[in-house]
Parts: sequence; structure tokens; C-alpha cells
Amino acid sequence: MRDQSTVIRLAIPAAPEFLRLARLAAADVASRAGFSFEDIEDLRIGVDELCHLLMTPGAEGDHLQLTFTLEGDAVAVEGEGPPGANHAAVIQSDLSRTIVTAVADEHEVQRDGEVLRFRLLKRAPNR
Repeated sequence: MRDQSTVIRLAIPAAPEFLRLARLAAADVASRAGFSFEDIEDLRIGVDELCHLLMTPGAEGDHLQLTFTLEGDAVAVEGEGPPGANHAAVIQSDLSRTIVTAVADEHEVQRDGEVLRFRLLKRAPNR
């Protein structure tokens, strides 16, 4: 187990073809936390699902801001969509909520004015 936390910040264009970078970063951080292959894939799926939520109409051309925090055997991921995008109609669908709930220990999606944010937490199972 690590004594200190490691923080990685990533800004990617708010376009689906760049989500691969977010998934790769999630996999790398989860690997460093000692996650199993299945848990790494779970984190990747959760990050992908929540990043898609941030890419609302009007956001393309802007950037998603992602912060990955590795602390011990847990990984927290925070994401923020571009301000001013059309987030008024954004609601996490039941399917999306079910998927993320199945692959993460905790998650939340919040709207703060014109900015949509998410937070996801995944812990490595006790071995």
C-alpha cells in the first residue's frame, strides 16, 4: 500500500475519439493501485460512461478536465465538462447509472451552474 497519493491531471478534447486517452489513463492508474484485470476494466468502463455524459451538444471543440487520484488501493476520478455547454437537459439515464453503479464503489454527477462534473471511486478488493 502507498503512503502518499499520486494525482494525474488530463485535459482532452470533448470528442468521442479522444476518450481512449481517458480509458488508458484510468487503466494505468488502476494498475499502479494493484487492481486485478477485471477491476481495471471496470474502472475503464465507468470512466468512459461518465465522460460520455460530459460530452453534451455544444461541447465539441472544448475540453474535458480529468483528475485521477491514486491513494493506497483506491482510485478516485473527477471529471468536469466544458462550461457553457448545453447541460440543462443532461440527466444520467437509468442504464448509465446501472452500469456505473455495477463497476464503481461510489459515483455522483452534479451540475454546478454551467458546468457538469462527476466523481467516481473504485477500491481494489481486499486480497
